[in-house]
Amino acid sequence: MEEKIKQMIVPLLDWYEKNKRILPWREKIPNPYHVWLSEVMLQQTRIEAVKKYYERFLIQLPTIEDLAKVEEERLLKLWEGLGYYNRARNLKKAAQMIVEKYDGKMPDKWEELQKLPGVGEYTAGAIGSICFGLKVPAVDGNVLRVISRVIGSKENVLLPETKRKVTKLLQDNMPEEAGKWNEALMELGEIICLPNGEPLCKQCPIQNICKALKENEVNQIPVRIKEQKRKIEEKTVFIVQHEDKVAIQKRADEGILAGMYEFPHVEGKKKEEEIASILKEWEIQNFILKEKRHGKHIFTHKQWNMVAYYIQVKEINTNWEWVTKKQLEEKYAMPTAFKKFPIELR
Repeated sequence: MEEKIKQMIVPLLDWYEKNKRILPWREKIPNPYHVWLSEVMLQQTRIEAVKKYYERFLIQLPTIEDLAKVEEERLLKLWEGLGYYNRARNLKKAAQMIVEKYDGKMPDKWEELQKLPGVGEYTAGAIGSICFGLKVPAVDGNVLRVISRVIGSKENVLLPETKRKVTKLLQDNMPEEAGKWNEALMELGEIICLPNGEPLCKQCPIQNICKALKENEVNQIPVRIKEQKRKIEEKTVFIVQHEDKVAIQKRADEGILAGMYEFPHVEGKKKEEEIASILKEWEIQNFILKEKRHGKHIFTHKQWNMVAYYIQVKEINTNWEWVTKKQLEEKYAMPTAFKKFPIELR
């Protein structure tokens, strides 16, 4: 296996220099803040989707000091649509730690980087190798797939033990150009050694080294055996409108989607004849049921099946916050799950 890794280095680095994509965070002199931000945004999110968020984020918060001082609601609004909102909260916590402990400069040691909230082995490896030349690997899903195919591994890549083995294999064979090497592996996985559909093996610079290709097992590797089934949850959502305003409420400060705003809702899928009694509990009696819609949203480990009732009321219930459509779009961070139900307000 080690011999295969060594054989990959020169052709893959040459290929990367000639074929690497132009991305906003790939700078001639890498900026640690920019690399860190991009790596966090790219967790669970496609590159094309990240670009506009990345550029907007840096316009609003150009430095680590700005990130450390930003109000949480503004931060969540900038992150709105990217999902996994703890990533944004951890960014701020880490920025505050960098300002307080490291004088506003990103630490340049692999061990120190991992002490930052939200920074694990992969992100520390990416920042450390790309920005500071540290000879450490950065193993994500793309790298696991590439290495598994090259060495013909049938081990389950979803297991931590498999990742540890691949990490050690790469750590023991890191070239001097560690940053470019890590980026080259990730780039190959992104645009050639594809996860879904047919990989572009004929365009691969290391096709003659790949054991999976040689043994016609490219579509069987990597092995991914999921142990957890997605939990299904039923929700009934209320889009309660009064003139040019809609009712929203803030979620709890802990748990999924913590601290964000949402439409009022209850657990379970309620029928139309049950709506009046629910609204009565909320001290709403005079209402008109305007419309009913269905929606679905998938999280990593759960799925929400939702029914939404559009309700017109004559009086405002002070238990909620009432906002215009413009305010909702510009100020209040709302999970994508609730954006399945568009509102029409002046």
